[in-house]
Amino acid sequence: MPRILGIDIPPQKRIDIALRSIYGVGPVISRLVLDSAKVNPATRAKELDEQQLSKILHALQETEIRGEKILLEGDLRREIGQNLKRLKGIKCYRGIRHLRSLPVRGQRTQTHARTRKGPRRTVGVQRNPDAKAGIH
Repeated sequence: MPRILGIDIPPQKRIDIALRSIYGVGPVISRLVLDSAKVNPATRAKELDEQQLSKILHALQETEIRGEKILLEGDLRREIGQNLKRLKGIKCYRGIRHLRSLPVRGQRTQTHARTRKGPRRTVGVQRNPDAKAGIH
């Protein structure tokens, strides 16, 4: 099983699809990386030799989009986490929505948003255990 950036990529898939299992790599970046590494996108991941894997790794680390290096895996996760922390810290609208686990981008919440809010929590009436039933 080939490893790139500490990630096991699926060996049975084509390399252009298998690269997408790396966090931060989508179809466009995958195509750019394979073009710059001069690797055939139709090749299965298990058929790559060490030289091709090192070319792909080097291309991933050197790829730039609009003059900026792309962030992958841990760096990208850290950057996203810091952005959310900043929004929460300045208490802007988006930050408050993140804090309360509500939809951030304007979706309705009265009847939907179950994915973001989680399963329904039924609110019921609590009986007083000291109350006598039917006795005055």
